[in-house]
Amino acid sequence: MNDPARWRVDGRAATELPVGDRGLAYGDGLFETMRVVAGRAPLWTWHMERLEEGCRRLQLPQPASAMLADEVSAAADGLDDAVVRITWTAGSGPRGYARQATVSGRLIVVASPVHHADPFMATHGVALFECSTRWSLQPRLAGIKHLNRLEQVLARAEWEDPSFIDGLMLDMDDRVISTTAASIGLVVDGVPMFPALHRCGVAGVGRRLAMASLPDAVEADIDRAMLASASEVFLASSVRGMLPVRAIGDRHYATGPVVRALQAAWTTAGMPPLRPAEQP
Repeated sequence: MNDPARWRVDGRAATELPVGDRGLAYGDGLFETMRVVAGRAPLWTWHMERLEEGCRRLQLPQPASAMLADEVSAAADGLDDAVVRITWTAGSGPRGYARQATVSGRLIVVASPVHHADPFMATHGVALFECSTRWSLQPRLAGIKHLNRLEQVLARAEWEDPSFIDGLMLDMDDRVISTTAASIGLVVDGVPMFPALHRCGVAGVGRRLAMASLPDAVEADIDRAMLASASEVFLASSVRGMLPVRAIGDRHYATGPVVRALQAAWTTAGMPPLRPAEQP
């Protein structure tokens, strides 16, 4: 919180929250993390659609899209390339799980400059750590981006080696779901595949862009054997873009035409292009 102008709570610059906020107390809320480039969020519509679905599932009031756009613009003002997080909570309330009869909601918007990743990763890929922490199964929360991310916090604490950009996470039944901070996809027998997310996981906006860019893509339950047999594995993130995976444990993967097509789609969508690596 070194720059108060980048933190906004309920329409004003602020760095504090009421202690009775239900998002803080119970994780009662949702969030969206998006890229804002030159004052524009290229994937805005999809972020808003996921937030709307999350509000419907959690029975929260829908924040006005125009209000959200104004607050994002205010927070990101002066930043050419920013990461903006919108947090929408159930607001303040008395102690206990029961909400008040009327929920007004609380809006928190935080903008930060983008810390660009090493361009080597876009060309040569990234290595993933294999996490032992699993996604728990809860269909009522599957797909939405609610505030309780303790599983990802525990998974991310499993490694410190900076050679791993992220960690692979499976569910309780050994199905591949995601990494701690991105969606995952793979190519098996020439078919792009994405994990089915009706039991757990987050339906990422980067994942949605990837699926929309690959008309033959399918959703399926993906086990370890399918992952091991994949010809390509890649990450999709609305902040980091599309990155090839070069290794998971002792398994190695090539960077192929599918991830290259996704990187082109990322640029076409209005996101900053992924720069090629410099030659050694």
